[in-house]
Amino acid sequence: MDDVFGGQLADAVRELDAQADPPHTLERLVQITPEFFSACDHVGISLVERDQIRTPVATDERLRQLDEKQYELGQGPCRDAIREHEVVVVHDLATDPRWPAWGRAMVAELGIRSSVSFRLFTRPDRTWGALNVYSTQPGSFGDEDVSQGRTIAAMAAVVLARSINDEQLTRALETRTVIGQAIGMVMERYDLDADRAFDVLRRLSSQENIKLRDLAAELVATRDIPSGRTPAVD
Repeated sequence: MDDVFGGQLADAVRELDAQADPPHTLERLVQITPEFFSACDHVGISLVERDQIRTPVATDERLRQLDEKQYELGQGPCRDAIREHEVVVVHDLATDPRWPAWGRAMVAELGIRSSVSFRLFTRPDRTWGALNVYSTQPGSFGDEDVSQGRTIAAMAAVVLARSINDEQLTRALETRTVIGQAIGMVMERYDLDADRAFDVLRRLSSQENIKLRDLAAELVATRDIPSGRTPAVD
């Protein structure tokens, strides 16, 4: 790793780690990725969510849509980078026979001719998605691009995983807090202990077909249980 690339990488890690949440982390990753490639006209990021793949962010809205088209068609380098290979290089989408329908759309609509996709993963059994880099020129990505791209993708995966895990932890703690507040309200209102108050909330959640955390948030916000929804207390 040369000093210039090492310095760029260190700066990128700090910038990504400073972002407030996963959406901002992804947006910043799209913005800084072109700095690491001599020929990069577009960037898209694919994410795996509940066994589904989507592209939440890209440099161009039409690119984002075409990225997602891969998942409908079941073909494309981003999908293959996630499902089959850690790195997928395309030298010319106009002639590559692997994904004819998707490749033709990329050439015709955006003038994209070559690409390289890197799997974003922190361990072999945990794939977050793929970092996809595109160029309007054929043959834009060589061995050095692949080597440096692997490093960038590894760094990005670690920062993204931390961002997602931090956000999930924050949400879990917030949920736990608001449910605890709602339990306290029910305990005071109906003179119940904590276990029976929690049972009341669960029963009301089931009756109203509302998630427990949403019901708790509503009770805490309104400071009241609306008439007609008073739970049976036994």
